[in-house]
Amino acid sequence: MFEYHGWITLRATAEALDDESPLRLDEIRALVDGLADYALMDLQPMNGTDYIHLGGSPNRRGQHGAEVIDLFAKVGQLAPGSYGLLYVHDDEHPEHRLSFRVFRLARGRVTEHTDDLLSPVIPTLEDAETS
Repeated sequence: MFEYHGWITLRATAEALDDESPLRLDEIRALVDGLADYALMDLQPMNGTDYIHLGGSPNRRGQHGAEVIDLFAKVGQLAPGSYGLLYVHDDEHPEHRLSFRVFRLARGRVTEHTDDLLSPVIPTLEDAETS
């Protein structure tokens, strides 16, 4: 299983300006629409700011998992002031099968981090098998 949950606040630049530069919204929407047919994936405006929300749980990471993580990098290129988090649990990852990983988008860069809020999955979220 490849479980993921995330959000991105879209900003054209990291500058603190009252009049934000225009976003490349058509290109960002095309990225979102390319992944929207599988699970939760939307681009919505709220209070004058655009946001991406995403979540899903495909049976395997496959190509979809890589595309979800890559979405963060592509948004960072198109809108380098954007920021957000993506929590991922891949129970088939050889090194992280019992933990969540956090991908952080800030200032156009995506970095990967350990998680200590939901990890380790056993015993934080699930009991160990008793057989």
